Amino acid sequence: MEKEKTRYNDEELQEFREIILKKMEIAKDEFKTIQNNLKDGNQGGGDGTNNNYLTLDDGADTFEKENLNQLAAHQLKFIKNLEAAIVRIENKTYGICKTSGKLIPKERLRAVPHTTQTIEAKLKR
Repeated sequence: MEKEKTRYNDEELQEFREIILKKMEIAKDEFKTIQNNLKDGNQGGGDGTNNNYLTLDDGADTFEKENLNQLAAHQLKFIKNLEAAIVRIENKTYGICKTSGKLIPKERLRAVPHTTQTIEAKLKR
């Protein structure tokens, strides 16, 4: 009987590292775009040609800024989770469920590379 695998080998960890680094690069680009949109929105807002509709636009501008701030915070959290996953790869603890101690299936890690739990463990929470 074959012993159940308890961790991923170096080759497998390298595959996950590449997936994570690609996702991190995209996430950082998206974060920069959100930051730039926030900066652009803070500089006068609107085109400044007609102030008659300022009161109507104020609410939309505020809503958009709040939305962009939430997106930025979410993106930053995602980046930090990806960075933590890289640290787990370096520690060779990547892919091990923090709840059950079982190996997280590769399919799940490919879809959600920063996860720290199996689906079963996450659903039990």
